Amino acid sequence: MKVLFFAEAVTLAHVARPLALASALPTGQHSYAVACAASHAAFVTDQSVPVVPISSLAGADFLAALAAGRRVYDAETLQRYVLDDLRAIDTFAPDLVVGDFRLSLSVSARLAGVPYAAITNAYWSPYSRLKFPMPVLPLSRHLPLPVARALFRLGHRQAMLQHAKPLNQVRRLHGLPPVPAGLRAAYTDADHLLYADAPGVFAMDDLPAHHHYLGPVLWSPVVRQPAWWHTLPGDMPTIYLNLGSSGSTATALQVVFAALAGRHCTVMAASAGARVQPQASNNIHSAVYLDGAQATARADLVVCNGGSMACQQALLAGRPILGIASNMDQFLNMNAIVEAGAGICLRADRLQPWTVWQACQTLLQDPAWAAAAARMGAHLRQFDAPQRFCALLPQLAATPSTAPAAPAAPAAPAAPQPEL
Repeated sequence: MKVLFFAEAVTLAHVARPLALASALPTGQHSYAVACAASHAAFVTDQSVPVVPISSLAGADFLAALAAGRRVYDAETLQRYVLDDLRAIDTFAPDLVVGDFRLSLSVSARLAGVPYAAITNAYWSPYSRLKFPMPVLPLSRHLPLPVARALFRLGHRQAMLQHAKPLNQVRRLHGLPPVPAGLRAAYTDADHLLYADAPGVFAMDDLPAHHHYLGPVLWSPVVRQPAWWHTLPGDMPTIYLNLGSSGSTATALQVVFAALAGRHCTVMAASAGARVQPQASNNIHSAVYLDGAQATARADLVVCNGGSMACQQALLAGRPILGIASNMDQFLNMNAIVEAGAGICLRADRLQPWTVWQACQTLLQDPAWAAAAARMGAHLRQFDAPQRFCALLPQLAATPSTAPAAPAAPAAPAAPQPEL
């Protein structure tokens, strides 16, 4: 079977998950290629794997749109993506297309007549019961939080419809029926949905047969250990700090560095490419990238942006999490972790050094946090995502499904915190 993986390079996670599943394909039984922007092609480390170039929104533009509360994609961009997708599909002639946040595949895969499976998180499912929380937005930065949340509740439904509108414009252009109104439906329109989560973590209604839980999809960059890796002291708590490609803003990192510099802890920091220098302090050791699995295993606490991959890595190692969240994806993910008592979520627009250090002390000093993280990790460990993906391949590559329309609105509510 030939599988073409589309990686939308707006954040590293959307590249990492397709790579993790692709690398799990049994050698000799399947061949695969990765469609990816040139900016992230270097993460495809297997030289024998074809990389098909596609355009992708720059990560900085993606994050700027989220920060401003603007639509990430307009119809013109999605139409350009569709043409790119079709060229990639024509080049590789796959039996199956797998995409991660490549919304244009809702159109292009159908036009090409190729089955399409989308990787996503369960909290983006149209069957999710989680309400949209307020992300970091201009109104949340400048207004008292109760006022900002009230305004967000009043306007977010219409805003979510506007976010989803461009996809239906492009679908109409190509003679395809619209997807149901709403952001979740637009984000998840596919023949099959692959949830990079374990069942039971997020509140969900009953799922249709073309929705599949894989479990955590884990990946770490192939990097050399920095020179300081073997000389870290062992007489202090160790913190792994990685705010990721969608959280490593200079402001947030500087606040965290200021919070941890000179404290009774050892900090292993990965900047994920952010152009910021840590404060000169003997307890902070930094690199652009670290092997996340190794760093997490070595740490007592993980400080991240609250994204699913970093959090799953921490939970599997039984490490409590301080999530410094800014976009809705991060807040939705942290919701379950906070409810389980496995971590604390701080808003990036209310970040102060003293609140960061106070949260770190809380998580390090009370073993109940690590115990809760270990319980969540034990549940996640029951689900082998690569194995499940490989077992599903025959079903995924069958004739494109007539996927039933998603419900127009989720059933029951739950708790709050951000989005796009």
